[in-house]
Amino acid sequence: MANFFEDNNDIRFLFDYFDMKEIAQLQERETPNGDADYLPRGIEDVIDNWREALRIAGEVAAETLFPSAETVDAEGNTLNPNQTVTLHPLVQANLDRLTQADLMGFTLPRKYGGLNCPILVYTMATEIVARADCSFMNMFGLQGIADTIYAFASDEIRDEYLPKFASGEVTGAMVLTEPDAGSDLQSVRVRAEQDADGNWRLNGVKRFITNGCGEVLLVLARSEPEISDGRGLSLFIADRGPTVRIRHLESKLGIHGSPTCEMVFDNTPCRIIGERQRGLITYVLALMNGARLGIAAQSLGVAEAAARLARNYAHAREQFGAPIEQLPAVADLVTGMRIDIEAGRALAYETARICDIENNTNRLLERNADALSADEKKTMKQKSRTLKKLNAMLTPMSKYYCSEMAIRTASDAIQVMGGSGYMKDYPAERYLRDARITNIYEGTSQLQIVAAIRGLTSGVYQSYLAEFEAKTYEDADLEALKARLTAAREELAETIAFAKEQGGLYVDLAARKLVDCGIDILIGHYLLGQATRCGRKKKVAAYFVETRLPRMAMNCAAVKAANTQALDDYLEFVGPAEE
Repeated sequence: MANFFEDNNDIRFLFDYFDMKEIAQLQERETPNGDADYLPRGIEDVIDNWREALRIAGEVAAETLFPSAETVDAEGNTLNPNQTVTLHPLVQANLDRLTQADLMGFTLPRKYGGLNCPILVYTMATEIVARADCSFMNMFGLQGIADTIYAFASDEIRDEYLPKFASGEVTGAMVLTEPDAGSDLQSVRVRAEQDADGNWRLNGVKRFITNGCGEVLLVLARSEPEISDGRGLSLFIADRGPTVRIRHLESKLGIHGSPTCEMVFDNTPCRIIGERQRGLITYVLALMNGARLGIAAQSLGVAEAAARLARNYAHAREQFGAPIEQLPAVADLVTGMRIDIEAGRALAYETARICDIENNTNRLLERNADALSADEKKTMKQKSRTLKKLNAMLTPMSKYYCSEMAIRTASDAIQVMGGSGYMKDYPAERYLRDARITNIYEGTSQLQIVAAIRGLTSGVYQSYLAEFEAKTYEDADLEALKARLTAAREELAETIAFAKEQGGLYVDLAARKLVDCGIDILIGHYLLGQATRCGRKKKVAAYFVETRLPRMAMNCAAVKAANTQALDDYLEFVGPAEE
């Protein structure tokens, strides 16, 4: 029986590589179990349960999701005359199968019927699902909506909705984007108005909403009409009903199984999540950070699918009397795809691990503050602030790197397969179409770079790397690679200082090159750590460092050239805009 967890040696290696005992102890410490039907017998049992959840996810992905992906892609979902949506029967069957497998409450506490898995394990599961069907991952990945309700909503709302999410009775949607408020969510215009009895109603239009036809809607709306920026926005929960109309289903390049909706709210009843005016500033930012890590995992999944297809084709396809994988140009492409995926996985999974530590530290501070001494509380608050700054850098780095890598890998898979890859006889063309959205939604690559560069220029990056540079490796080869990464970091620091001397506008212009350098150095250190546990990973680390450091030197040289023509001569280069 096929299984997308058990056949992935790298995911299984990383599950054993990370200190799951530390994560489990943190995860279990402050999580409410209520009257859950099942409680683990100890930490080892918790970890075994996580592994079993991944095994089941791998089985469902391989046996149910993967076989239906081509049909769903070809046929899509249906917009009905009454402005509701009917999911493709196979999409609904996939949801039913995940529900049957108890995988729809992956990160929710057992109190609500969830599995209480950490973000790291959920990230692994998300990748597995995305490998089977990139578009269906959007349905599975929207469990972050339930996490947001758990984190910020009242007990009444939690008790009403979270068991429904865990049981698979409902799915949800993040209802944020509008025709004139895409990346700039401060421009949201959908109104939330309160009547004399204190009841809230929503009015307005939302666009590009993934699974907008879901039963539970988290809506960002303007509750303070006199405040025009993000401070005037609050977050609301609404049920799908007759006052919510799906005006349009988008016709898209890819992810056809995921319904993308234009929605109209017509005096829709809703309830506020948390406090007024914190909708964007606190709640949506937290929601989007989780979603961005989910897109990194989705990118890894579709890249894994494309790379496996290309590798198998290169092995089976013979030209000039031998398999094409023996041609140096093809071997270089296939090798690069595999290394890129493992590099992205190292970054995304480490980001997820640190998110788990941050989240559980914050939960401990919120729920057990009275039991902490003043010194303990001070130390934990400082730890929380440090982790928040670190994740504010690592999350956009992960989303940016993995999404760009997925598109490149899917494109290279078609290149390996030649004309066959371009045809619909193989899923390679679907992988490229599906991958193409990953560096757009939940914040484009350009926005991720804007977020990540702050960490590089503020000292967060340098402080984080000091931990890795302080390590000593018994293996002389690994120690030598670490020394090269340290020298590269020093060169990057000089380049960042040079860019800052040119002014803020130039830092923005050079940001992509600087972030690329920072990510490569960071991944190099992650791979060195993995190499201490696996001989093959030592070769992966060496290949990565040897091939990336020349690129980094080139980027640093380009930044130091201080060429600003893209700004200074913009109109001469691109010409006038056409009417």
